Amino acid sequence: MELKTQPVLWAFFLMLSLWSQVCRSVSVHFLDPKPLYVVQGQILALHTEIGITTKEAVPTVVWERVSPDAKHPVKVAEYPGQAPDKRIFIEEQGAVLKITNFVHADSGVYTINVTDHLGRVASAQHIVEEYMAVHHVSVMVNVSHTSLHCKEAWGTQPVFSWMHEQAKVDGSHGRLSPDNSTLFVTARLCGLFTCVVSNRLGHSSATYTSEPCERKGNGGTVAVVCLFLLLIGAGALLFLLWRRRRQHRSRGERLREYDGPL
Repeated sequence: MELKTQPVLWAFFLMLSLWSQVCRSVSVHFLDPKPLYVVQGQILALHTEIGITTKEAVPTVVWERVSPDAKHPVKVAEYPGQAPDKRIFIEEQGAVLKITNFVHADSGVYTINVTDHLGRVASAQHIVEEYMAVHHVSVMVNVSHTSLHCKEAWGTQPVFSWMHEQAKVDGSHGRLSPDNSTLFVTARLCGLFTCVVSNRLGHSSATYTSEPCERKGNGGTVAVVCLFLLLIGAGALLFLLWRRRRQHRSRGERLREYDGPL
């Protein structure tokens, strides 16, 4: 009985082994899936993690790029192999792609294709864009004059901030939108508003000028000045009266001195 069941067990284990080999698959993914922004002249570095069950087998890795102005992918590098450009380097058995002295033509959608020893393919994509400086900042006011909106042309990751009369805008002026690009004015719109947009490459600004604001404390200052002038005038008047009275008194005393017969 045991002799009859032994071939069946061998066949079962053989099928299980073949099934496990077929179910095993190669995988690849980028460590940071968010779009990557690279400044011109710096290094573009794309890091992936390749999962393959058979460590002894060396997978074939092909890196491709589709540029914004192109419709078809272009091979960037291949492992094993040598990159066609001296600026391009492959590391960690194709899992890392580096391009030195980044230029605008290096931007686009990068795809990594990993093929294992059984011909199974895994792919992943990543967006790479050039990091652009801030340009052409402008401020617009809505028709009801209750909000100011700041716009920027094409800068990468712009950060917005507002100034009013050279001071940072606070809650007394209004509230800001979540990205700080719009100022919803709750007080009377007056004075000089400045929108400053900045990123890693610098900053730029634009202004909006409304009617002048009433300066706080002006009425008190005017009253103090008027009171000061009034006191000066009153003092001068008293001095003149005192001086005239003294002159009259001196003249009367001289007349009394010659009051006798001539």
